[in-house]
Amino acid sequence: MSDQTATGEATARRSITLGNRLGRLWRWLSRTVATSFNLASLIALLAVAAAVPVIQLVTLGYTVGVAGRIASGHSVLSSMPGLRQAGRVGLAAIVVFVFALPTKMLVHWASVAGLLGSPPTTVFLLHLASWLAAGVTLVYLCWAWIRGGRLVDYLWPAPVQFVKSAWRPSTWSTAADRLWRLTGSFDAMGHLWLGIQTFVGTLIWLIPAMLIIAANRNGKTGLAGLIGVLSLLALGLAMFYLPMLQVQFARERRFRALFDVKAVRLAFRRSPWAYTAAMLVSLVLAPIPLYLLKIEATPREVVWLPCVVFVTFMLPARVCAGLAMRRARRFTEVRRGFWPTTSRVLARLSMVPIVGLYLLFVYLSQYTSWDGLQTWIQQHAILVPYPFLGV
Repeated sequence: MSDQTATGEATARRSITLGNRLGRLWRWLSRTVATSFNLASLIALLAVAAAVPVIQLVTLGYTVGVAGRIASGHSVLSSMPGLRQAGRVGLAAIVVFVFALPTKMLVHWASVAGLLGSPPTTVFLLHLASWLAAGVTLVYLCWAWIRGGRLVDYLWPAPVQFVKSAWRPSTWSTAADRLWRLTGSFDAMGHLWLGIQTFVGTLIWLIPAMLIIAANRNGKTGLAGLIGVLSLLALGLAMFYLPMLQVQFARERRFRALFDVKAVRLAFRRSPWAYTAAMLVSLVLAPIPLYLLKIEATPREVVWLPCVVFVTFMLPARVCAGLAMRRARRFTEVRRGFWPTTSRVLARLSMVPIVGLYLLFVYLSQYTSWDGLQTWIQQHAILVPYPFLGV
């Protein structure tokens, strides 16, 4: 009898253990899918913002701000404000598209019926059905948004709650407060101001690029050619520090931090290979493939589509830069000795081909890019992740 009891208890424990494992697996899958969808929605929102003049500086401020928060010690996901809210917006966009299909279908049928010479009554009824469908869809979606805009809110309309609460003013005032909090969670004005400062400070560093534009426009002979060569060398020197200077500025929120080269050099000495890896991603792996999308101008109607690709590549590059700066800040002093010194020398030497390859592609892009010489100040690796300044 005792053997049967022990066997039963062992089977029950195995069943509980299996259930716990399946539960953990399900929770992990749910979190992974939700996080991936939220990230995709955030990238889409940043891409739409990047396609709008002036507002595109919000995208620059957001991506730089992510790097700054990571450098301050935050986790990657917590460094992206409004991530979950972006998922709600993305879900709402998908639901609106799906729920609008019946209305579009009825409108299409009505137009086809009119073209085929159907009776006026049939055409009128189809138009009336489309208006009714649009009204019902609008009420259904508004009620789902009032309750929170979650997936379950779209799938189940909660009719009893609708009858009890839809007519109360407090329901609508609460919904307005939720909408205000949703909008404020992205901190658009804060990121716009951060983007403006980053843009202005970066343009100061890009003065050599402006001189290169002037030299090329006036010809490459004599003094103009010499100025172009010297400006290219100065730009290359700036690129050794500029991506990390932007991270430092976003972390400290001081405009002077954009020009504190000494602090960035110290960060390199503390963690040279993390710095080099971040520069490899920020200047080579992420931005260089995107120059292929700048060969032909994109029509204004779909300009946000290449912006999705640009943000998808450049946001991880900012994350890598923030992680490198965070790693450097963990070390309180520079390691001494033969091997640490040799490691720093090798890292410095590795930086030369990285910056050189980046400048080579920027130089070639002036002959392949739709905007020509303007590509020198359209560097998406350090400015707005956007293919063109104007289309």
